[in-house]
Amino acid sequence: MQPGKRLSDKVAIVTGGASGIGAETARAFALHGARVVLADSDASLGKAVAREIETAGGTALFRALDVCQEPQWIALIDETERHFGRLDVLANIAGISGRDPTQNIQLTQTAGPRLAEQTLAQWEQVMRVNATGVFLGTKYAIAPLQRARGGSIINISSICGIVGSFGNAAYHASKGAVRIFSKAAAIQYAPDRIRVNSIHPGFVDTPMTRPGHANPDVAKKRLEATPLGRFGTPADIAMGCLYLASDEASWVTGSELVIDGGMTAN
Repeated sequence: MQPGKRLSDKVAIVTGGASGIGAETARAFALHGARVVLADSDASLGKAVAREIETAGGTALFRALDVCQEPQWIALIDETERHFGRLDVLANIAGISGRDPTQNIQLTQTAGPRLAEQTLAQWEQVMRVNATGVFLGTKYAIAPLQRARGGSIINISSICGIVGSFGNAAYHASKGAVRIFSKAAAIQYAPDRIRVNSIHPGFVDTPMTRPGHANPDVAKKRLEATPLGRFGTPADIAMGCLYLASDEASWVTGSELVIDGGMTAN
């Protein structure tokens, strides 16, 4: 491993790579020597991030992906392995909050409807993107990681996958599913040296959380619950992804990396 290059010669797929934590993780991976495939449903933003990485001297491709669609996952994994010859890292970062996507400012303390008002369609959409998307990515990454004789799968959960709150029950359920799914996958594929870990961000400033943090009452309560007294940044989470992707974490699997400014320590 070259000094300062923690992912030299590795090939990584990053979902949700067009913005927020996904984009920052793609930048960090490329900066540290990985060849990165950014996957997202937003082609315009995703292509812009890939161009930025290439301009900075890195290697990046953008590919459109709906994480709920199994054929698209099969095609993405196949193309990545054919283009770069291998796959070493999968970062499942794409996710949704369950908030009305037309809402620019969150009007209540919860990002989605309360349980009694939540429709089956709303529940299923959150579960499909946040949990089924992680399942599909992990499922189809296994074979190429076996061919590479090991690798790292990083699944973004949330503090909402560890503790409950007044917030969107579907979001909590989806992120709790990611947490335990990651442990099961880690145990099943440890003999293949495939490491599977989950990351649990606290309150991070991203496009997904922007409507909530635009409401002063919501922002105040979240900051008061965070002992370090600031919102996280996408880079805070990307650094955790970088560690778990690297060989420095070669003895880390089935773990929960909590990056939350101390919130869950309360």
